[in-house]
Parts: sequence; structure tokens; C-alpha cells
Amino acid sequence: MAQEQDESKRHEVEAPRWTEEQIKRRRQRNLAIAWALAGFIVLFFVVTIVKLGGNVANRPI
Repeated sequence: MAQEQDESKRHEVEAPRWTEEQIKRRRQRNLAIAWALAGFIVLFFVVTIVKLGGNVANRPI
């Protein structure tokens, strides 16, 4: 019986403990990724508008 309890405890995984520094760095990394993604979206939008030309709104429907 004691061996079964030892076996069950052996497979338990402890949740990671985040320090304040790790949380701060993760938040900064997430913000950097968000800004990069927003920049790529703006870049694709601008490139699309430039390729379509300025008169794209004046074309017949």
C-alpha cells in the first residue's frame, strides 16, 4: 500500500512558480510581439493600397 502511494506521488508535477522578473519579461516580450504584428498589418495594408493605386475608390462597381 505504501509503495502505491509513493508511485502516485512520483508522477505528480509541480506547477511552475513565476517570479516578478519573469512575469515582467514575459509581458514585455508579448508587447513586442504585438507591436511587430501590428506593424506587419500596417505594412501589408500600405503595400496593398500602393499597388492598387489611388483611384481604386473611383472604379465602376
